[in-house]
Amino acid sequence: MNTPEFDARTSQVPRTSLNAARRERELAALPDEVVDVLVVGLGATGAGAALDAASRGLSVAAIDAHDLAFGTSRWSSKLIHGGLRYLASAQVDVAHESAVERGALMRHTAPHLVRALPFVMPLTPLVSRSRALAVGAALHAGDALRLAARTPRSVLPGPRRLSAVETLRLAPALRPYGLRGGLLSWDGQLADDARLVTALARTAAGYGARILTRCRAVTLAGDGALVRDELTGREITVRARSVVNAAGVWAGGLVEGVRLNPSRGTHIVLGAETLRGLSAGMQIPIPGAVSRYLLVLPQGDGRVYVGLTDEPAEGPIPDVPEPTAGEIGFLLDILGSALDVPVRRGDVLGAFAGLRPLLDLGHGRDTADISRRHAVLASRDGVVTIVGGKLTTYRRMAQDAVDAAARVRGLDTAPSRTARLPLVGAASRDRLDALDAPSRLVQRYGAEAPLLAALAKDDPALLEPVAPGLPVLGVELAWAVRHEGALDAGDLLDRRTRIGLVAADREAALPAAEALLPRAALR
Repeated sequence: MNTPEFDARTSQVPRTSLNAARRERELAALPDEVVDVLVVGLGATGAGAALDAASRGLSVAAIDAHDLAFGTSRWSSKLIHGGLRYLASAQVDVAHESAVERGALMRHTAPHLVRALPFVMPLTPLVSRSRALAVGAALHAGDALRLAARTPRSVLPGPRRLSAVETLRLAPALRPYGLRGGLLSWDGQLADDARLVTALARTAAGYGARILTRCRAVTLAGDGALVRDELTGREITVRARSVVNAAGVWAGGLVEGVRLNPSRGTHIVLGAETLRGLSAGMQIPIPGAVSRYLLVLPQGDGRVYVGLTDEPAEGPIPDVPEPTAGEIGFLLDILGSALDVPVRRGDVLGAFAGLRPLLDLGHGRDTADISRRHAVLASRDGVVTIVGGKLTTYRRMAQDAVDAAARVRGLDTAPSRTARLPLVGAASRDRLDALDAPSRLVQRYGAEAPLLAALAKDDPALLEPVAPGLPVLGVELAWAVRHEGALDAGDLLDRRTRIGLVAADREAALPAAEALLPRAALR
């Protein structure tokens, strides 16, 4: 079976489209069926598991109590990284797995969503010469992992030393006094983490998976679940031959014996002008930590993300984690240690926090020291739970979860094929460069960009920004309702786009989102 693609003859995307009508139809039919795999959770790992199982020819239903990428998957640093931090802590296997999965994303599965991003580690007076040597050695070890993962230099260039002049050219906001130069390296950056999840879900739908948001698993067992439609309150029994629990930080609430020790990672959002036109990411060493860095990440849309913290998240799991004032202050302090003019609280446009679903091994260690290896656990009645890991390795996590579910429940299935399976919109760089569509759409939708632009044929206003000063175009919201399963304004502003990261932007764009919901749904 080939990767599902747009059908130019009908001007529709019937197999990969997610919308309210398809949700209602598939949800209504579900009680009369027995699916091979029920996936609970539609973050990166859950959507990846749905795609992995469906592309093997298994029948799949994948549910989420909220929306695609509602949880941890939308709060990441949006990096697809090779695991430099894991090398520093001697987790070579984790670093190698990261490098392999990074190469798969950049070369095969999502080259339209992942680009190479240069990083500068400035050698300020706070970075000792011995630490600079150690980091330089780690960067070259990371480049060896790139080579082992068969990712060519044309995709990710190698590391090198920069002069002070070169360093300031890439990062003009750095304090020049005492700057000895910098260390340049390269890694992968996602256009948008939530867009990756949406692409995974739509590709899975193209292989026949039922992607059902606003469907909460009330109880879970090895042979299915009691599911409540959050839109109507109706409860149905979903029967399944195997069950994968990919609910992230909520996984422990669905299956007994799964103990998590979540940690909170917080980012702040700045305007690009605050950092004087930063053209590369920055890695600023955190004092007292061997392998932790403050990341400064230009987004290409006039915003810069700065993060991230690693603090224990105690107590009940919130639907939307909130950054603390202390975490924001910590990020500003570390950032200010390297800048010529410190960034002040008034410069912060927004902030966001995500919870990492780390497995509690009972050792009482700080969350920053807990391994990022993923774990696959099977309950007594056969529910397979996948926890831990990170965004970069979602595909391998999904593969391992489906393998385990098939083994535990005795399913006869083919091997995983997702390592080279392109997601919707994926295309070579040459093909993408030749597309006749606005560059923003190409960067975020890949080969589907002309289809979005075509939505403005009868309404040219859809090619205008949804609010003054914002880069998001009206066609993006219309496309999200018709083909990406967006059901309300929150889906549009907080997950299909990233407008909601800045409260003022969200308020400005809300009228456009609300106006497009009924218009797009009726066409």
